Amino acid sequence: MATRMTIQFQERYNFQHERMSGEAIRVKRARKQRAMCGFKMDGDHVKKQPRLVLPLNASAPKSKVEIHTISEDPMLANYVPVYVMLPLGVVTNENVLKDTVRLQNQLMSLHAAGVDGVMVDVWWGIVESKGPMQYDWSAYRTLFQLVQNCKLKLQVIMSFHQCGGNVGDSVSISLPKWVLKVGKTNPDIFYTNYKGIRNTECLSLGVDKQPLFHGRSPIELYTDYMRSFRDNMQDFLESQLIIDIEVGLGPAGELRYPSYSQNLGWVFPGIGEFQCYDNYLKADFKKAAAKEGHPEWKLPDNAGKSNDKPESTEFFKPGGTYQTEKGNFFLTWYSNKLLTHGDDILDEANNVFLGCKVKLAAKVAGIHWWYKTESHAAELTAGYYNLHHRDGYRPIARMLSRHNAILNFTCLEMRNYEQPVEAQSGAEELVRQVLSCGWKENLKVAGENALARYDREAYDQILQNARPNGISKLGRPRLKMYGVTYLRLSDDLMKQKNFEIFTAFVRKMHVNLDHCPDPERYYHFTEPMKRSEPRIPLETLLEVTTPLQPYAFLKETDVIQRVLTGFFYYIVITVLRILRIKVKTGK
Repeated sequence: MATRMTIQFQERYNFQHERMSGEAIRVKRARKQRAMCGFKMDGDHVKKQPRLVLPLNASAPKSKVEIHTISEDPMLANYVPVYVMLPLGVVTNENVLKDTVRLQNQLMSLHAAGVDGVMVDVWWGIVESKGPMQYDWSAYRTLFQLVQNCKLKLQVIMSFHQCGGNVGDSVSISLPKWVLKVGKTNPDIFYTNYKGIRNTECLSLGVDKQPLFHGRSPIELYTDYMRSFRDNMQDFLESQLIIDIEVGLGPAGELRYPSYSQNLGWVFPGIGEFQCYDNYLKADFKKAAAKEGHPEWKLPDNAGKSNDKPESTEFFKPGGTYQTEKGNFFLTWYSNKLLTHGDDILDEANNVFLGCKVKLAAKVAGIHWWYKTESHAAELTAGYYNLHHRDGYRPIARMLSRHNAILNFTCLEMRNYEQPVEAQSGAEELVRQVLSCGWKENLKVAGENALARYDREAYDQILQNARPNGISKLGRPRLKMYGVTYLRLSDDLMKQKNFEIFTAFVRKMHVNLDHCPDPERYYHFTEPMKRSEPRIPLETLLEVTTPLQPYAFLKETDVIQRVLTGFFYYIVITVLRILRIKVKTGK
């Protein structure tokens, strides 16, 4: 009887996401299941418990492991895992793992520091470099085995973009040569600005379904690549070395247009340029405008140059084109194309990894400059139709929700005062907005720093964003990030002073607990992947563009939050003590 009461008590304090008033309620859709990787399905979720405090995206206890975790140390519920990005060129253009002995020593140091895992780009331009469907995974298999030997977990990026031309790119890795060869005869496969300048960082979403590559479309290219990865990395998937797969959806792997590129002369904080002037996207816009009853509408020709300021352009100035009916139509079309692009590729990724115990992830760029201006020009050119009266990130989060994908966001380390005044940066507000959008859609939200930092101030800012309402001693905090990935492993990071500060940061992320090798003990339950829910119509996605107040973030990091006090707190502690006795005695 006591045991039953205890379990019921524990169930009572596991909470599902409660949507804020005024939000549209998304209808739940049935899922089809198909096993691919030989895993057995876990038990069903306990139904949503509309209780009164603690986490937004928690689920009820699913196993004795979770109950044991609560009784053993409730602080584990606050544990945020830390991963470290490996160097961009850890596998060379020649498809060789670089400096294995040195890398092994660094990985062992990371493990000793309590790091939970590492992240690596798996470059399309390296693996499929020799020709269509000629995949060579040998170097990556060696790398994965090394990571596994060092007792670290692995986050994998399906990198369908080039390396080189973005901030922090230290090596050059192009798209597969045979893909670039297609571009020589048909340059419209690449994103194009108003002046006709092509950007070869990645393929234009305008050709997503065009069979231009030896009879295959880009989405088919990506799907075949991921399927080959799954088949060749089956053992690492089954051993659960790989915990999530981030699917590249654009430049730098991010779901955006390549609106700002250093290779093409962009300098921070330029507004960037729209990238929709290839023949395929031009034709698509013409068709959409005619359907809207305005065949005379053309793509913008007044949005300025890459390094302009918003007020110097006719499009972005106060009262400019972006505020007109024509401007609204264009920006809606431009951002909707990005939504559909991400949705289509993630749907294929979900189908490829169906049944595997792994989660999908997608990365959203942290375009914080010009955030405090009326037009949000840099976000608009990148495809994020975000204004003070229109939420451009919530539709992305809702799209990701149908795939049960992790929303990965960047610039976690940034503070507004660190940015130049002329950039009109709102990094802190942007992080709060995007993380809140993810939590409101009941997503797992992860993140990373945008620039390499080794100072305590940057780590403290990451800590604040990882647990924005502080620590709860009695279970999962109301808000908590699913994980943080640090950019990146380097000689500078490994310097004694820098590494000592980093190690202290990892310890704080783990709420001063030792490294926990079992993710389920800090509530990272990974079930066999289920089929994505049915597609959400664009009209439904756009219903959530009405801005809602972001969740409040505390000003201090690592603040101990006693959500329950007085007699209620005493009851909880008593029950936890009883449960601890029951677990230890096995009764």
